[in-house]
Amino acid sequence: MAFARLALTVLDCDDPASLAAFWVALLNGEIAHSTDDVVLVKAEGGSLAMTRVADYQPPTWPDGPRPKQIHLDLAVDDLDAAEAEAIRLGARRADTQPGPHRWRVLLDPAGHPFCLCDWSQPA
Repeated sequence: MAFARLALTVLDCDDPASLAAFWVALLNGEIAHSTDDVVLVKAEGGSLAMTRVADYQPPTWPDGPRPKQIHLDLAVDDLDAAEAEAIRLGARRADTQPGPHRWRVLLDPAGHPFCLCDWSQPA
């Protein structure tokens, strides 16, 4: 018997509604719950929540004074097309790209790193 199960990934930010809009569009999800301080996005395979944090500062990636605490890996079939769509929706490409033939590191509009991954490519 498991002692715990993953329920939800929560992303800190200063504007939950706008960050949720980005993730809804990228994941083809929907808003399941919304207040001024918390927005829950449901998508195939799971849910994300955006929560307002006072004096939010985005993580620095890959290192720096505010290291990332978590990041998402999203499986895609076409890295170039997925990256272009994420950028069109408001993401930006991270300066450091350790394996761009297999995954692309992007930053969501609040600065959280996430990866678009093509696991069919050799490591």
